[in-house]
Amino acid sequence: MSRVSTAANGAGKRIKVVALTVAMLGFGAMVGAHAAPSPLAQAIADGKHIFIHDTFGGRGTTCESCHKAAGMGPTVTPNGHKFPSLSNAAAIFPRYSPRAGKVITIEDQIRGCVAGGLGGKPPAYGSKTMRSLVAYLTSLSQGKPIDMGGKPK
Repeated sequence: MSRVSTAANGAGKRIKVVALTVAMLGFGAMVGAHAAPSPLAQAIADGKHIFIHDTFGGRGTTCESCHKAAGMGPTVTPNGHKFPSLSNAAAIFPRYSPRAGKVITIEDQIRGCVAGGLGGKPPAYGSKTMRSLVAYLTSLSQGKPIDMGGKPK
């Protein structure tokens, strides 16, 4: 075998390796582009879906019935009742609740809203539904300063 044919053969092998590597990287990018969201992103998405759509077996209303724009907008109901935006909800808990007469967590607040406001069955502490709602509400507070005991904005 001559030096020229050996060099050409070696170059051909390198081209095949490069082509195979590019093909594999391209396949990896396609898999990555269609990969499932992270568990946290999925919990946030699930929480938003629950917030907008779940009635918790109550009177047919959802969290968004009182907290418009998926919780991001303040709401005034037809009877004049005002509900705040939840854009800083996770940043203000725990907080003292005069109605409850104790310090409450965001989970306590969620359960109280579902039972009282929606007339539904509140999600259990530690349940997937509760974790998803907390993840969603916390995502709304991303970047907001901690103001434990503060007011909703």
